[in-house]
Amino acid sequence: MHGPASPGWLLVALCAATGSYCLLRMRSSVEQQRVAAGGEAVMGFGMAAMAVPAAVFAPPAWAWPAYAVVFGGAALRALASARTSPHHLHHLVGTAAMVYMAVAMSVSSASSPAGHHHGATGVPLVTGALLAYFTGYVLLAGVRLAPAGPASVSSASSASSPSPVPAGPSVASGGTGWGDRPELARACRVSMGISMVAMLLTL
Repeated sequence: MHGPASPGWLLVALCAATGSYCLLRMRSSVEQQRVAAGGEAVMGFGMAAMAVPAAVFAPPAWAWPAYAVVFGGAALRALASARTSPHHLHHLVGTAAMVYMAVAMSVSSASSPAGHHHGATGVPLVTGALLAYFTGYVLLAGVRLAPAGPASVSSASSASSPSPVPAGPSVASGGTGWGDRPELARACRVSMGISMVAMLLTL
């Protein structure tokens, strides 16, 4: 992608770290979580590869069509999964956005074969719609990740004080591993949403 090198490398690190955690989530005992984590791992590592600053490494001409084919296949898989689980609709939008960016970069690369193009030119309407979607997703998902306020915490603790219930058995029994924690999965999706916004802004 095009842009300053330092923010580009930060984006690469964020996407790679997110993809790595998604690989860890693939060890979950829940099949639906494994499938979702696999798709998100592909997204994370694909975004990391696409975010490498062009000033450091200019990918060959065939790389962008290859990205489009890979994420096109992922989009078809997400479309099939969305019929049974609405959650996969977000994966579908994400993979479609990756195909769109890969096609835009491919067109830009073809128009400047010497590799000295200044940036990809996407369709403003499509870019704007994707930016609006991912910005809204990040804001809504970020609100859900925010911890409860002091008032709600104190009220909840006072309500439960007459009959204290030990909070540790479910956690102490080891039922939830790092790969099955929903808040970490949501944090990964927020990270990828932020990265997607940053990448779309370069078009």
